[in-house]
Amino acid sequence: MSTVRERSVPRGAAGRGTLWPYLLIAPAVLGMLYLLLYPLARAVLISLQDFRLRQLILGDADFVGLRNYRTLLGDPAFWEVVRRTFVFMAVEVVAIMVLSTVVALMTERLERVARTVVLSSLVLVWAVPVVAATTVFQWLFHSEFGIVNEVLTGLGFASYEGYPWFAHGAAASGIVVVLIVWQSVPFAAITLYSALVTVPAELYESARMDGAGAARVFRSVTFPLIRPIFMLVLSLEVIWTFKAFVQIWVMTRGGPGEATTILPVYAVQTALARQRYDLGSAASMLTVLLMSGVLVLYFRQLFRQEGEQP
Repeated sequence: MSTVRERSVPRGAAGRGTLWPYLLIAPAVLGMLYLLLYPLARAVLISLQDFRLRQLILGDADFVGLRNYRTLLGDPAFWEVVRRTFVFMAVEVVAIMVLSTVVALMTERLERVARTVVLSSLVLVWAVPVVAATTVFQWLFHSEFGIVNEVLTGLGFASYEGYPWFAHGAAASGIVVVLIVWQSVPFAAITLYSALVTVPAELYESARMDGAGAARVFRSVTFPLIRPIFMLVLSLEVIWTFKAFVQIWVMTRGGPGEATTILPVYAVQTALARQRYDLGSAASMLTVLLMSGVLVLYFRQLFRQEGEQP
């Protein structure tokens, strides 16, 4: 009877083999943590200090605790910005989700060539840089050279000749909303379309044989199956619209007046225009807390609904 000798692996070699993958990814993980955590920690520290232009140059900031947060929370202008931010977010997210769902449903029903054209167009819109798209919208609504005024005037609306869109709060807010929705719909529509193509066709056929209409099919068959992806896209859009900054800053700088000033813009205005870097950092931290609170409430409701399902 032959015996087989088991090879014994030295403990040092086994340990090195176990640690080697972690050593390989350690530089990337450490770099990511530095880029993400250091700015956040620095902002938290500045929000707890008396940090103005002098402190920025000399670096001798004094610790003041929660004084900056109390100053912001006691300022009615700050709460007006919070209200405006949530209104912006609600309008934009609803418009994005409705339009992207409609586009995804229509794209699924197109022929291959038309579907390819639509998807390619969505990808191209999504790939346009934010600053470039914002600049294009600025020229579209330019009071003297904008094509929007030219078209409206040609259609008989003489009051829009030389109309200064960015001088009126409601008009400027509407343009910002349209721009952000236009930039956000492609990602949401493509993601929802990817979820729609995974729904088995047999379920649609069974529902139609039972006499269900288009609305009932979507409500009872389509949406329950794509709901996880739909909720994921919804949460991402809440985050992206809540912290929208580049479009507003490039287009209106928060104006006219404060019509388009939301929390990220307010934080930058406070830090740069007033040179109150401490209040600007505190506003940024409150923005993070508010956004986190919205997402926590949303996920709690989502998990509760999933728990109630059989």
